Amino acid sequence: MPNDSVPGDSVATVSAPYRVLARKYRPSDFAGLIGQEALVRTLTNAIAQGRLAHAFMLTGVRGVGKTTTARILARAFNCIGPDGTGGPTASPCGQCEHCTAIAEDRHVDVIEMDAASRTGVNDIRELIEGVRYRPVSARFKIYIIDEVHMLSSSAFNALLKTLEEPPEHVKFIFATTEIRKVPVTVLSRCQRFDLRRIEADKLAQHLGNIAVSEGAKLAPNALALIARAADGSARDGLSLLDQAITLAEPGQEVNEEQVRAMLGIADRTQLFELYEAVMVGKAAEALGQLRRMYEAGADPIVVLQDLLDLTHWLTRCKLTPDVLQQPAVPEAERKRGGALAKDLSLPVLARCWQMLLKGLGEAQYAPQPLAAVEMALIRLMHVADLPTPGDLVKQLAGQGGASAPAPTPSPRGGGNGPSSYGGGVTSAISTQAVARDPAAAPAPVQAAAPRIETFDGVVALFREMREGILLTHLINDVHLVRFEIGRIELRPTPKAPHDLPNRVASCLNKWTGQRWLVSVSGDLGAPTLKEQAQAAEAEMRRRAAEHPLVKAVLDAFPGATIDAVRDLKASVESEAAEDEAAPLPEEDQ
Repeated sequence: MPNDSVPGDSVATVSAPYRVLARKYRPSDFAGLIGQEALVRTLTNAIAQGRLAHAFMLTGVRGVGKTTTARILARAFNCIGPDGTGGPTASPCGQCEHCTAIAEDRHVDVIEMDAASRTGVNDIRELIEGVRYRPVSARFKIYIIDEVHMLSSSAFNALLKTLEEPPEHVKFIFATTEIRKVPVTVLSRCQRFDLRRIEADKLAQHLGNIAVSEGAKLAPNALALIARAADGSARDGLSLLDQAITLAEPGQEVNEEQVRAMLGIADRTQLFELYEAVMVGKAAEALGQLRRMYEAGADPIVVLQDLLDLTHWLTRCKLTPDVLQQPAVPEAERKRGGALAKDLSLPVLARCWQMLLKGLGEAQYAPQPLAAVEMALIRLMHVADLPTPGDLVKQLAGQGGASAPAPTPSPRGGGNGPSSYGGGVTSAISTQAVARDPAAAPAPVQAAAPRIETFDGVVALFREMREGILLTHLINDVHLVRFEIGRIELRPTPKAPHDLPNRVASCLNKWTGQRWLVSVSGDLGAPTLKEQAQAAEAEMRRRAAEHPLVKAVLDAFPGATIDAVRDLKASVESEAAEDEAAPLPEEDQ
C-alpha cells in the first residue's frame, strides 16, 4: 500500500530535557561566584601576574562552589581567546574551543576524578602515568580531584612526589569538604583556598534574581526562608528554589506559608508563642502549641532546632542589643525578641540552651521524635521557675550561717520565681525552695587547689591523681618547649595521642580551678623526662666508674658491670625520716 504522506506534513517536536537550576545557573567565570570576594581577588591577581601555582586545594562546606571554581580555573588556564592568540586570563572568553569543550565536560586534557569512588593506590598510579605525557591540544593538562580526603593513605603517599615536582604542563586542583582528613604533607604542597559560606541576604538576593529570570514570583519572606534553610550553600538554595517554584500555579506568587509547609518549619509567631509558654511553665499550652505545629506539617526535630536558634538569638540580643536593629529582623520579631531578651537572664538562657541541646540529641535517635521533643520541653518547663545554682549560692552565703528561708519570687530575669513578659503573660507556678540549716551538719572542708609552678609539678600532680596513662605520655612522649603558669607548649612525639594537649588541659582545669592552655609547638624543646632521667643515670654511672674504688673492683673482676648507682646520703636521710615518723613501741613511750 503506497505511503501518501509527504515529508514535512507533520513536524515532531522534541523538547530539550529539563535542567535543574543548580546546573543551569552554575557560574562560568569568576564574576558569577557570589560571596567569595577574597578568593576571586587572589586568583585574579595571580593569573594577571603569571604566578600560577601547580596545585590548588579548595575547601568549604557543600554547595559553595568548589567544583565550579575548579572548572573556572581550568578554563582560565587554557583559554586562548576568540582569535586563538590569548593567554591565561581571569575572564575566559567562553567561545574558544577549549572553553566550550571544558564547559561541556568533554575536554581530553581536563580530567575529573571522583576520589569517593576511586580511592585506591592503583587509581593514583594510573593518574601518575598520564602526568608524564604532554597535553593533546590545551596549554595545561588539568587534574581535578573531588572529595580528595577520601583517598587512602597509600594513594596519598603515591601522589606526594608527583605533587611536589610535577611537569610544567600539569596543574592539580583538589576539592574537599573535610580538610582535616587531608595529610599535612599534601596540604604543604598546595595553595589552600577556603570558600566561605554565603551570607543569607546575599543568597536571598541571588535566588530572587534567578526567580525573575525563570518568570517565577516569590515573596521576599519566602526567599529569606529558603536562604536561611540553605545554610550558606548556593546549591542547596537553588535546589530548594527549584522545588518552591512549583508550589504555586504559573503567574501566582509563592508565599511564606507555602515555603514553611514545604520545608517543614514552624511559623515564627507560633515559635515565639511556644517559647514563651515553655519559659513560664504552662505545660498544657506549650504541648498543645507543639501538637498544632506538628499537625500543620512542622518536623518536631526542626522545631527543637528553631528553639535552639531562638535561644541563641535572644542571648545575642541580651549581650548586643544592636542585633535587634538589623534590617533583616521583622518588626514583630524585634518587639517580641526585645521583650524576651529583657526579661530572661543569661543564666536562664544558658540553662535553656543546654537542655534543648541535650533534648535535640535524644530526639534525633528516638523512635518517636515527637514524644522525645515533648519530654524535652516538659523537662525545660519543670525547671523554668526554679532558681539558678548561682542564685542559691548567693542566698545561702548571705544568711551568714542562719537558716535560709525560701527564695522570694522575683522576675524571670533573676532566674527564679514567677515571671511576666511585656505582653502581660504571668506564670501560674510559684516556687518555694527550702535550704538546709547549716548548723544541722558541719560544712565540708574543701581542700585548697594545688598551685603548680613547674612542669615537674604538673607531672607530680598527675602521679598524685593516679592518671597513669597521661602520666606515662607526659614522661615518655612530650618535649617541653615553654612553661608558664596557666600555659604549656609541648612538642609531642609520634607515639603521643593527638588529643593529649586537650586531655591534659582538661585535667589541670578541673584539679587546680585555674584555666590552663596546653598547645602544640613546632620548636625542638627540651628532651623528654624519660630521656633526661636516662641521661642523668648515665652521668651517674660515668662518675661512679671513675671512682678509684670502683675502678679497682672492675679491674679485679673482669667482665663486671655497674648495675645501679644509689645516693647513700639521700637514702640515709629518707630512712631517718621514716624512723622519726614511725610510732614508738609501748615500752619505749
